[in-house]
This record gives sequence, C-alpha cells and structure tokens, in this order.
Amino acid sequence: MAAYSDAYLKQILTRTKVIAVVGVSLNPVRPSNYVARYLGLRGYRVIPVNPGHAGERLYGERVAGSLGEIDAPVDMVDIFRRSEAVPPIVEEALDTLPHLKTVWMQIGVRNAGAAAMAEARGIDVIQNLCPKMEYQRLFGELRMGGFNTGVISSKL
Repeated sequence: MAAYSDAYLKQILTRTKVIAVVGVSLNPVRPSNYVARYLGLRGYRVIPVNPGHAGERLYGERVAGSLGEIDAPVDMVDIFRRSEAVPPIVEEALDTLPHLKTVWMQIGVRNAGAAAMAEARGIDVIQNLCPKMEYQRLFGELRMGGFNTGVISSKL
C-alpha cells in the first residue's frame, strides 16, 4: 500500500467541499455516522448514500439511494463498504460525478483494481485511511491517545 504524504492529504482535505459518504448508517454509534457528522461540523457538505435509507434525512441532507441520484458537484466519495464492494461504487462515481477529484476508502478498505480505474481517469485515491482522523491529525485536533478529548485536567 502506498504511503501518503501529509502535504498530499492536507491538499485533498483543503480543496474538498462536498463529500458523498457511501454506506453511511443512520445509527449514531456507527463509525460512518460520526465520521459524516464530524466532517459536516468542519464545514464540508456531506451527502449520505445508502439505498436502505434512501429518502430519509441525516444531518440536514436527504439520503441518496445511489451516487447517480446526487445532483451536487461532489468532490470526494468516502467509501464505508467492504473492499470487494468497492469496484461498482467507483465505476458509478466515475460515470455519474463529473466534478469528482478523490476516491477515499476507509480504514480496512482497499481495492487495487478500483484504485487503478480511478487513477487512470486522473482521480486521486486514498486507501485504508479515515478522513476524520487525518483531518484531526493534520489540522491539530488530536489529543492524548489519538482522540479529540477536549481539556484534560492535570489534577487526575
């Protein structure tokens, strides 16, 4: 797997404005949900994508059933699906999202074929990382233990 420079990751996170989160859950304790919420709180427009919840609302946005239903200029697709489910998601993104700049696969998600397909079209690809965690790390929000813990009392 490729190592990504901090400058490269920061460039992607800085230029991105609209993120489609594929595989998002409406359950607030699921990682896809709190990553979507966090990114939205950092100023990104987050469009949730999950066919099982199409038409419902999450953090002010209508849940799309597929990437093809999105009519906004999506910069990044953040994929919360198993590695073997990635190729058709990337194919749909390439076919339906003309402003796409980045395909981001979450921690544990890798697919060399899908990555090569996107890169052949000039799309940046990140695999096996979380944009929330990288944002926190690169923009100075991580604290003890890698969590954004807020203020820690020195009297503990």
